[in-house]
Amino acid sequence: MTSPAFDPTLTIAELKELRALTEDENGAQRVAFTPTWRTARAWLQQKIDAIPGIESHRDQAGNLWATLPGQSERALLIGGHIDSVPNGGWLDGCLGTLAGLAILRHLAATYPDGPPVTVRLVDWADEEGARFGKSLFGSAACSGNLDLTEAATLKDKDGITLPDALLAEGIDLANVKACGIELTNAAAYQELHIEQGPVLLDLDLPLGTVLGTYGVERHAIHFHGQAAHSGSTPMNRRKDAFLAAARMAPEAYAITDREGGVCTIGSCKTKPGIVTSVVEDCEITLDQRHLDPAALARMLQQAKDASERFATEAGATVTWKRLWHIPPAPFHPDLITLCDQAIFETTHTTHRLPSGPLHDAAEVAMTGIPTIMMFVQSLHGISHNKIEDTKEDHLQKALTAFHHLATKIIPWITTR
Repeated sequence: MTSPAFDPTLTIAELKELRALTEDENGAQRVAFTPTWRTARAWLQQKIDAIPGIESHRDQAGNLWATLPGQSERALLIGGHIDSVPNGGWLDGCLGTLAGLAILRHLAATYPDGPPVTVRLVDWADEEGARFGKSLFGSAACSGNLDLTEAATLKDKDGITLPDALLAEGIDLANVKACGIELTNAAAYQELHIEQGPVLLDLDLPLGTVLGTYGVERHAIHFHGQAAHSGSTPMNRRKDAFLAAARMAPEAYAITDREGGVCTIGSCKTKPGIVTSVVEDCEITLDQRHLDPAALARMLQQAKDASERFATEAGATVTWKRLWHIPPAPFHPDLITLCDQAIFETTHTTHRLPSGPLHDAAEVAMTGIPTIMMFVQSLHGISHNKIEDTKEDHLQKALTAFHHLATKIIPWITTR
């Protein structure tokens, strides 16, 4: 049997078609559970329906599944998300979805009686969390990790609750975790995504193999001092909460120098917040990320120890409140090797790197399903911005290598 050639140019044309349909002068507007997202989903459904032999449906959490039945019920899942942030980029998320669509299209043409294993594309619902502030909605529902109590409290900027927005889509929040049944026969998962950062750009490489997604420790750190007149209070008598908080910034960077990973102090609030008073209360937020769980734990402990030391030096006290925690999600070593091979065959070079941003692949990996991601270089190292872009020849290489990866994972599944 002669297989039809895999054509990445068709997918690039479809990406441009989607951009024209769902972008304005400020960027992509495919925010989940909005009219533009529904337009994008309807467009995607038309593309799916045009492939012979494909069954599609939407699950209890709003994830869209397209299935090409194979000789075995064991399934290769290929994931992406067509939703975007407001004023986002044209490739973020939808590249993975349309790459999966291309693989389904090619396999359906190559195997009239079905491929050796079942192959399924999933367009995850609300990966970005742009409207309600909570990422990975659809994949977290599917993995069982979604906190329904927290989700029920979420509201958008107009005061609309997440449960009400879901009901408008025909989704009952109380029942979304039932979609976990979709993973019953899953034997592997692969996802293609733009890098969103500058690592591949700085190395002048088009593609990279992703080792896993960083774990996250996110906390609010509250320093408590004493308000006092800024003119009459000697420096040695002050209980300056801001002084303690300010010393955390260089220390947070020093911790990453020792342990690796990344950290961000993203906000700082002071009280009373006037120029004529020593700061009584200062709250900062600290985000720490690492691929190694032991290193992440050390980063957190070092930050806590430092905050106690700085508080004492400033005559203040300190309390911590955890805002969010997610463990690292390492990807499967066999699939990392296969991804390296697929990239090398396409570009004659490869590179392994962790993912700082979270992805739906992390939720899948945490269920125990063997998982892998491939990154393609981002120009400027920028995403979540209308200037997000990737060279067209890099997109062609990414789509080709991602297809090669699928053709390697399918026989890997059959031997397990």
